[in-house]
Amino acid sequence: SSQATDTSAEAGGQPVADTAVGNAARTALPSVVTISATSSSASGSGSGSILDTEGHILTNTHVVTLGGQANDAELTVRTSDGEVYAATVVGTDPLSDLAVIKIDAPDLTPIQIGRSGDLKVGDEAVAIGAPLGLPNTVTDGIISTLDRTIAVASSEAPEPQGESSGSSSGSDQYRFQLPGTPQGTQGEVYINVLQTDAAINPGNSGGALVDAEGRLVGVNVAIASAGQDPSEAGNIGVGFAIPVDYAQRVAQDLIDHGKATHAMLGVSVTPEPAEVQGGGENAQTVFSDGARVQQVVGGSAADAAGLKEGDVITAVGDRAVIDSESLTAVVREYRVGDSVDVTYLRDGAEQKTEVTFTEDTQS
Repeated sequence: SSQATDTSAEAGGQPVADTAVGNAARTALPSVVTISATSSSASGSGSGSILDTEGHILTNTHVVTLGGQANDAELTVRTSDGEVYAATVVGTDPLSDLAVIKIDAPDLTPIQIGRSGDLKVGDEAVAIGAPLGLPNTVTDGIISTLDRTIAVASSEAPEPQGESSGSSSGSDQYRFQLPGTPQGTQGEVYINVLQTDAAINPGNSGGALVDAEGRLVGVNVAIASAGQDPSEAGNIGVGFAIPVDYAQRVAQDLIDHGKATHAMLGVSVTPEPAEVQGGGENAQTVFSDGARVQQVVGGSAADAAGLKEGDVITAVGDRAVIDSESLTAVVREYRVGDSVDVTYLRDGAEQKTEVTFTEDTQS
């Protein structure tokens, strides 16, 4: 029909199906770009989303820095209509693996922003980007999990990272790779992410995860690799995206100030130990959620709010804390100066205290 021909021009000249995925793709495709980064020693590609008509583009730090190998990589951006522009870095934030770059180009289509806080498991999720350097690629799936804390290897992570934790919480199985980048050994960053089964491959990093209306709900960041060389990792139906509510906050900080602040609570924590209940054949291991405070730093936000050694933190705001890593990840999502209620157990009784966050000096 003539209508199909009219709308196809909005998606890189390709005809787009009049389906939920097609409509989402038609809306978002003009706002997603392919990013090429080149330094004297390496090159790579990723994706990004156009934020405004001024040319600000949201992507991942690891795309811009070639996985931490280059601080001054030459960046070019290819828009969905095939035009190529030089790009400059506005700011990078290794702790969230988010970055903003900028191009000077006419007639840009900013991506529509959704709300990751409204998502539910099973919602439509459409990934748009340039996997393996193939621009304007659309894959679809669902939101598989809402609030997964993952540890991502990062050559730019500060050492140690933020809230210090004691022994591992048992979430070692959730350690994931940044697609297509060399793995740094310096540290890792903890990020709360959306999990999706929409196919995400190297080159999708920094690109858009959109909802059924084509609104940005996540920034694709990492993939699970089933034991193979991470640089060769491909889609196995387990991909991760930084929720847009957090990504938008960091992007605004980078645009306004060139850097992003991250809150710090000021505690050393360990995961709550598992308990064995019953005996013999009836013995069951029961895992407890929460992060037990081992030490409170004098003068910190936690100290000012009255948290004490032995308290078990179970929630920050309306977000549950299941272990030390998830505490680190959720606290980092707040700006310096933000206030939030922290829920904790003291002597078995649930209590709340308002915490006003101070700056994480390591960020």
